[in-house]
Amino acid sequence: MSQIAPPCDRGVVAATAPHPGKAKGPLVLIGTVLGSSLAFIDGSAVNLTMPVIQQQLGGDAASAQWIMNAYLLFLGALVLAGGAAADRYGRRSVFVVGVVVFSCASALCGLAPSLPLLIAARGLQGLGAALLVPASLAILGASFDQAGRARAVGIWAGAGGLMSAIGPVLGGWLTDTVSWRAVFLINLPLAALAVGFILAGARESRAPRAGPVDWAGALTATLGLAAITWSLTEAPARGLHASSVIAGLLLGVAALAAFVVIERRAESPMVPLKLFQSATFSGANGLTFLLYAAFSGALFLLPFQLIRGHGYSAASAGAALLPLSVGLAVLSPMAGALTARLGVRTMLTIGPLVVAAGFALLALRAGEPGYWSGVFPGLVLLAVGMGIAVAPLTDAVLGAVPGAYEGAASGINNATARIGGLLAVALVGFVLAAGSGGEATSQLAEGYRMAMKAAAIAAAAAGLIGAATIRSGPRKA
Repeated sequence: MSQIAPPCDRGVVAATAPHPGKAKGPLVLIGTVLGSSLAFIDGSAVNLTMPVIQQQLGGDAASAQWIMNAYLLFLGALVLAGGAAADRYGRRSVFVVGVVVFSCASALCGLAPSLPLLIAARGLQGLGAALLVPASLAILGASFDQAGRARAVGIWAGAGGLMSAIGPVLGGWLTDTVSWRAVFLINLPLAALAVGFILAGARESRAPRAGPVDWAGALTATLGLAAITWSLTEAPARGLHASSVIAGLLLGVAALAAFVVIERRAESPMVPLKLFQSATFSGANGLTFLLYAAFSGALFLLPFQLIRGHGYSAASAGAALLPLSVGLAVLSPMAGALTARLGVRTMLTIGPLVVAAGFALLALRAGEPGYWSGVFPGLVLLAVGMGIAVAPLTDAVLGAVPGAYEGAASGINNATARIGGLLAVALVGFVLAAGSGGEATSQLAEGYRMAMKAAAIAAAAAGLIGAATIRSGPRKA
């Protein structure tokens, strides 16, 4: 997802009971870094290819949205079920299956002759990522004892930040010098190395009390999110009052209502609903949804603005995003010390408000073609704000639930971030349609400006939620 990983990955690792046994730590660490990098690079690099893909394969704005959302839909809806499957059937086995599915889908993406086939392959990629991402984190947690875990997680997180920074630059360079197809095909050697290192270094592990996988919940969540995403994507062209759009929205709401009923009755629910009795946990997830929706929706449009609006090459557009990734990598480790001094609530109020200021500045400078005056200042504020907010967000989520539910709480918050991005990208069509009425370039510029304003409002609302709901204090028993 763009240039920032979802929150609470550290919580997923921490909640996994260590079973190091005969695991070969260095090989496991390399394998999990490579496996997670498939998702990190894909999330940040594919954004840069979309303007070029759309030009070569045709399609409208909705087609470009589906290139991103087919992936986000299956990843966001199924990542919790993927984690449960890894706990029940074996983390190493599920990781290998996920990487194989992801790499086969990447090959299909790279060879796709048309947009419908590319979008279908992107959905398959999302399914593979929903298996490999949680399994990768669980393998990391199971392979190191408490003494070695902090160092391993630090290396993993640093490598993930590096890969997220490399992704846009690599994606832009490959698109310009080889083809957009190479952005997908480069996943194949990385996947082969990841599987090799994990098979050589990790021992199989399972959660000792893992219940059955909540497949009914996973199915209804996927159906509900798919129906709502389709309706929001199609509404700008068909109209909000179109019968197909209304039917899709009703189907989505009904499926999500069924999901809630299933979760209340499930033996091992994907989402333990009682966690939402905590105002802090509910507030943290509301904050996460709005903040990551703002971030994902705005950065979905930024490459279009740079490439089509201001004439950047794909490589230059990728390099333009480097300050964001580098700033996040530098600032995130410092957030822990700041949180100890200022408190979680203060950090989760200030951080989103700084992000809102960054989006507002990007909106104000939308017509400025110069990078240093038009784009760079806003990206710096985004990096500062997200750097302030992400680490304390994990602390807030884990501090709001009993220790036995840390893994579930982390997974829910992680999925919330991805679903926020999914729905935000689905809504992009509305701001593009609102900016219509002139030439394509001016329409894009006006749509981009409106998207930045909407992102600023959402991020500011996230900050207000943080101020109103986040409480610091001892964890509940």
